[in-house]
Formats: sequence, structure tokens, C-alpha cells
Amino acid sequence: MRRSFEDLLAEAEAAEVAGWDFDWLDGRATEQRPTWGYQRLLSDRLGDVSAALDIQTGGGEVLAGVPRFPPLMVATESWPPNLARARAALAPRGVAVVADRDAPPLPFATGSFDLVTSRHPVSIWWSEIARVLRPGGRYLAQHIGPRSNAELYEYFLGPSPASAYNRQPDAESAGAQAAGLDVIDLRTEGLRIEFRDIGAVVYFLRKVIWTVPDFTVARYRTHLRDLHQQIEADGTFVCHSTRTLIEATKPAAGPALPAAPSGFR
Repeated sequence: MRRSFEDLLAEAEAAEVAGWDFDWLDGRATEQRPTWGYQRLLSDRLGDVSAALDIQTGGGEVLAGVPRFPPLMVATESWPPNLARARAALAPRGVAVVADRDAPPLPFATGSFDLVTSRHPVSIWWSEIARVLRPGGRYLAQHIGPRSNAELYEYFLGPSPASAYNRQPDAESAGAQAAGLDVIDLRTEGLRIEFRDIGAVVYFLRKVIWTVPDFTVARYRTHLRDLHQQIEADGTFVCHSTRTLIEATKPAAGPALPAAPSGFR
């Protein structure tokens, strides 16, 4: 039996949205996963280092899925509800979860880590990543790509702003290189997302708050009712995301100085 618009809204408004697990959406929404398998890559890289840092760890859900940590494993998070969840998930396994404001500088000494990782960071501070890496260290991350969830944004707010295009893979690669890192892998994939009821849309917008930054159910009730009717008629609301895998290394030694030309003074 189909549930009413009001029942779906009430359920989604009451749902807990802390952390970065999306189990609440099981059976109500689906999202394709990138073919590279970020958590598998993360597990492989963590198995080869002695000290690692996971930036903007959320509720620690992705990191908690890794079977083995290096002797020194640190994670940062800024949002208090996520910070509490991350500490509950990771501290029993010896991970130090540090409160950080997601702005430079990172609260660690220069050259502290062999590996820095992040899944879906909101901001990427390349100079700080390079600073805390040891020579020969590596950055591995899965970034949100350009125009992710653009169809959802545009349904509520109209044409996407220029900022929706800012996460271009080539630009992020250039940022890494400008900070002195060598990019060794750069891949991007487009992924399909399907929402199967209006409650799933509301839950997602409450959780991923930058999709429609001023979202509240009260403000967008008319839009939500129209979208509910559309989903009832079509079965789903489809949008797309993009994901970028980037891996970069810090040179083991500083670049050699160019030879002085003949006659240089």
C-alpha cells in the first residue's frame, strides 16, 4: 500500500542524520559505486605504512571498515555529532580522533604521516596535506566530482551555480602539483542515483546539506509535494553524481636545482 505524502515527510524529518552511513535509505534509494573500490584501496594502503591520517572522517564509517590499522592511526572531524560517532567507532580500535575545524593548518607537525586519506572531503587544503606528509608519503582520496546531484539542486533552486563545476579533476590535479605532489592516479566516474519515495529525498537533503543549502521541509513543501506526485507516477527520481579517485606522492627528495647557464653571474 502506498504511503501518504504527510507520513513520508514526518518519518524523514524525524530520522537521525548524524554520521555518514546511509542505511536508512535501504530499499528507498540507490547509488552506484565507483568501480575502483575505495575502501579496498584504503585497506591496501593502510597495510603498508606506519603512520596515517584520515581527514574529515565523518562518523568514521569508512575507516571502521578497514580490517587493520598502522601503529599510528589518526582521524579528524569537525562536526560534533559526527565526532562523537567517530570516537565511539574508532577509539576502541586505537584510532585517535581529533576535533578539527576543517581549515588550515592541520593540527599536526610537519612530516608526521606516511599516508593521508579522505573520502568526500568538503575542502582540500593541498599545502597542508603536503606539509604533514613525510618525504615519499602518499595521499589517497575519493573526491566528489563536478555537478554531483545537479538534477536535485536544479529541481528546487533552478540552474546550477558556477560553483557546481569547481571540482574538476584536472583542477584538483593541478592543485596537488602546485603543492609539490606528484599525481600518479586520477580517475573520474559518473554514477546513477535513484530516489524511490519523497521521504528518501528529504532524508538525503537533511543529511547532505550542501545539495540544497537552505533546505527545510517547510520552505520547500510545495516542491516536495510536486516531486512526490512525480515519483508516484514515474516510480523514481533519477539524478547523477561524479566521483574522482586521486592518488599523489610527495617526492622523496627535493627537486634538483637547474645547472647555472654559462656566464651566469
